[in-house]
Amino acid sequence: MLSLTWLDELSALLRPGQIEVNESPHPLGNSGAATVYPQTEDEIAAVLRYADRQGKKVVIAGRGTKRGFGGQREQADILLSLEHYTGIVEHAAADMTVTVKAGTKFGDLQRALAPYRQKVALDPFWPEEATIGGVIAANDSGPKRLGYGSARDSVIGMRIVYPDGTIIRSGGKVVKNVAGYDMNKLFIGAMGTLGVLSEITLKLRPLPKYESVVLLSFPTGDVHDIRSFAVSFLDTMMEPVCFELLNPALSERLTGRPVYTLVIGFEDVENAVHYQEQWVERLRPKMAEMSVLVAEEASAFWQAFYTAAPNGRLALAKNGVEAAVKIGVVNLDVLAVLRESVLIADRCHVRLEAHGGLGHGLCQVYVHGSEEGVLAAIEELRQAAVRLGGYAIVKHLPFSLRQRVDVWGGKPSYFFLLEGIKRKVDPNKTVNDQRFIGGI
Repeated sequence: MLSLTWLDELSALLRPGQIEVNESPHPLGNSGAATVYPQTEDEIAAVLRYADRQGKKVVIAGRGTKRGFGGQREQADILLSLEHYTGIVEHAAADMTVTVKAGTKFGDLQRALAPYRQKVALDPFWPEEATIGGVIAANDSGPKRLGYGSARDSVIGMRIVYPDGTIIRSGGKVVKNVAGYDMNKLFIGAMGTLGVLSEITLKLRPLPKYESVVLLSFPTGDVHDIRSFAVSFLDTMMEPVCFELLNPALSERLTGRPVYTLVIGFEDVENAVHYQEQWVERLRPKMAEMSVLVAEEASAFWQAFYTAAPNGRLALAKNGVEAAVKIGVVNLDVLAVLRESVLIADRCHVRLEAHGGLGHGLCQVYVHGSEEGVLAAIEELRQAAVRLGGYAIVKHLPFSLRQRVDVWGGKPSYFFLLEGIKRKVDPNKTVNDQRFIGGI
């Protein structure tokens, strides 16, 4: 009897067409010698169970938009793609909850909910490509985090396939689920290092009756004027869903104007939105120029905004290198980060587009240039964040450059807890090995 290779053994667990052999590693890393496309939870469990017993390494992916986020393995044995594991499992419209398979694209989910006048209150980057599982595993969020909250605020339950193939459930399927420790938070943002997110139950919110985007451009470039306005506005009773500042480079791309631009998003009934727009008009400095986007204009602006970030699913930049850096600081220190971004771009000879929330303090910085210029800019951005008492995480970078920079910025004081949880859940380091902080 002929002995089977491990690929033959793996193929025997799946149906025809669910496995393909890859010729070479991906430039962003986090690839596999073979890619498998499970379509059921049992198939996911079977693949993980086999890999765990045979000592094979597994990398997890949805559609690959976050392929360049973390990871010190260029190529694992198996790339477990959830691209074909899609669909809504249950939509309880009256309870305003939905349970969805992890490989479902975020945009598809929102369109399925729209006829019920409901939506998931998250705003990830590349919503037409990113999967709900990837959004939750990376704890991805955009500028509307100010009004929506993060993934941790939307998730109420999950099904997870552990590395040994065991299937567990955390949380529940109703919003009023308060018994015991909230295990969901253990898996949100863990980058898939504790298992495969199979199904996610999310709470929903009604679609807004009306929405608009107010753009305030500051031609003088004086961040003191922006700070003064921001402090005044945040002291009011206004409730914007976003309060995001664009640096001149990103503003030029999105609005055609190379100046600092404040993006203020409102979602409510029409009268309430107009009332808040009038407040902005009264509060704005005289030198600030105001415009309001609604309907198709607002939709086009957000589409351009959410696709400005590098995407691991797309081809790499033809001329130079792309990187994305997430920076967290005290909210008004965003002004210092964006001002520094302009100086760093000049010093490192790179194009640097940045935006940050003056309400929540999270910044996203997109860097494009030569390898050495991009690495120098990342280092300077991290130093600036640390000086402000914050942190910097590299969210996108080619694999070769991830060997030269600590994308997570060192180990936190609680690292021993993360390490202990990983050792308990995945003692063989089967899933997403070396993908997270400190090489977890």
